[in-house]
Amino acid sequence: MGMAISGTLRGPPAMMTAAVAPLILACSFTPAPSVPEAVVEMPSSFAGSALADEYDARRWWEGFGDSALNAVVDSVLASNFDLGMAVARVQQARAQAGIARARLMPALQVTGTASDQDTPGNTGFGRQIGEFLPPGVVPDRIGVRTYSLGVDFAYEIDFWGRARNDAAAAGAQYLATESDYHAARIGVLATAIATYFEIADLRRQVSLAEELVEVLGEREAMAEERYESGLASSLELRALRIDVRSAQAGLPQLRTMLVQAEGRLAVLLGGYRDDLLALLPAATQPTVTADPVAAGLPATLLYQRPDVRAAGQRLDAARFAIGARRAEQLPNLSLAGTIGLQSSDTDGLLDVDQWFRNLVGNLTAPIFQGGRIRKNIALAEARFSEAAAAFGRTVVTAVHEVEGALAALTEEGRRHSLLGSRREEAMASANLLRERYLGGIASYGDYLDSRRALLGVEAAFAASTRDLALARLAVHRALGGDWVPAGDLAARGQTSHVRMVAGGVEAAEGEAGR
Repeated sequence: MGMAISGTLRGPPAMMTAAVAPLILACSFTPAPSVPEAVVEMPSSFAGSALADEYDARRWWEGFGDSALNAVVDSVLASNFDLGMAVARVQQARAQAGIARARLMPALQVTGTASDQDTPGNTGFGRQIGEFLPPGVVPDRIGVRTYSLGVDFAYEIDFWGRARNDAAAAGAQYLATESDYHAARIGVLATAIATYFEIADLRRQVSLAEELVEVLGEREAMAEERYESGLASSLELRALRIDVRSAQAGLPQLRTMLVQAEGRLAVLLGGYRDDLLALLPAATQPTVTADPVAAGLPATLLYQRPDVRAAGQRLDAARFAIGARRAEQLPNLSLAGTIGLQSSDTDGLLDVDQWFRNLVGNLTAPIFQGGRIRKNIALAEARFSEAAAAFGRTVVTAVHEVEGALAALTEEGRRHSLLGSRREEAMASANLLRERYLGGIASYGDYLDSRRALLGVEAAFAASTRDLALARLAVHRALGGDWVPAGDLAARGQTSHVRMVAGGVEAAEGEAGR
């Protein structure tokens, strides 16, 4: 229920201005509602950060020195379907923000009408004037034909900032959606890079497992000869056979995992596994380093990590929504009118003397709404409290993720270094036994045992190389930042879709989310 004051103002514009001006002056002195900002304290530095330099995230994966990895990342940026959907969501949010801003402007539309009325002369207006005129003057039927051409306009004067706050809330939601796109892009790239390293490790593990099966097979054949000659026990032969079967049983599982990993990467690239194999070389050996990453300061996470930015922007949107809902408690003034030409025939529509105008001012104020407005305000305030808590949790989580990733990178670097030393010792031992075997000093069995031990160390070292690369990836993902140069796809509203073919990569431009 509301109280409304409306009327048609037919006087000159000065009279209308004089009538509305006191209301404008009275309303302009009322301050707009405000909501306090949420504050989250940030630590002065990251625990475990070895470098205090400014963080630089742009194309950090190129430090691995792997051209195949670079090609994979570029293809993912161009053809990933999840990023296409994220771009479409940004476009939707941008359109919603434009719709909200449009409410701040007057609405204009062109109208054209034609009406034809034919009524008996002894009814209505004809009967009224017939009482004062001699009989026969008023015709039996009265016909009225009217043509009009005009422009209608409507405008709500936003004294209390309801429309402005709604537009600001929609704008903040649009910015949050853009930040969601950046977060999705980081997530997709991180998943693609992690899967690439998983594929490289699984290919290495399959190769080592095949070599181990070959070495164990030779060792089993030697044990069988020794057993038949009475130089080895059946227990020794059975133990070797168990080792051979265990190594053989592990190969199908590794091959299955490799196929699944290649399939996941193909999906990220928007293609199929057979096409992916043409893009990746047979041997992928990126250079992995344990050098620390310059993490910068924790305060930079507020604008550097897209999920933190998105949480802050949604907090702003919730704050603006409170202002809009509070403004609904106050009177609302809207203006509407029409100006144009009107005539009883179509030729008169070209005569400027046939102009007409109509202006209506409408003032409404809520009196009783059954608590709807108060509940809307309470709902907006509760959503603000939720957004504030989510923002605080996101910030705290981001700091802990960075510190955990930095610690994991340091520890994985130490583990990788230790396994590298162990690998060098195993290689030296295998080479020494090979030379001793060729010199007739050591047996061929001893040489095979050294190769078996070396293959085990090689498998552990390959897994450590993968873990070190993933630890470095985790640091960059935790720090966020802009991983690729400027030229955001969401701002342009388009993305390039890539089809992988047997001969390489073929690019095709297309609309986002096609």
